[in-house]
Amino acid sequence: MADFYVSWDDYHRDIEKLAIQIYESGWDFNQIVCLAKGGLRVGDTLCRLFDVPLAILSTASYGGSDGRTRGHITFSRDLSMTTAGLGNRVLVVDDLVDSGHSLDRSLAWLNAKYGFCIEEMRTAVLWYKAVSFVKPDYYVEYLADNPWIHQPFERYEMMTPEDLVASYANPAEPT
Repeated sequence: MADFYVSWDDYHRDIEKLAIQIYESGWDFNQIVCLAKGGLRVGDTLCRLFDVPLAILSTASYGGSDGRTRGHITFSRDLSMTTAGLGNRVLVVDDLVDSGHSLDRSLAWLNAKYGFCIEEMRTAVLWYKAVSFVKPDYYVEYLADNPWIHQPFERYEMMTPEDLVASYANPAEPT
């Protein structure tokens, strides 16, 4: 398994490429559900561009000392949203689809809780790995060799507030 490094510029450019792909598809959706944590930044940007409400489904499936161990997926009790109800044409967004289990289970969770009002759901991710048994409707990059993706914000997962304070106290030292 290779490593795939993503800079902030690449990350934002990929979100923009995803937005263009969705726009050019002509699909008229009225709700975005992002899978948190990974889909938060993607969902935030897309809801601003398309001017549709954003709902958040908090999920967790990776852990361990290195953060690379896939475990049992855990869901929040409900969606966090600012509208009275969920839209009927829902775009489900995340940063990536790895094995496909999290995305598949999230779609099943949404159907179980909100299927009565959802007419159509589509999925959008930045990176789609070949090992996934779920193919997203929209994706920016297909990754055939299943790399571990290093995203630019991961540095904060290895940092404490004390580390951050120290990095500003000694600006000559790289962080």
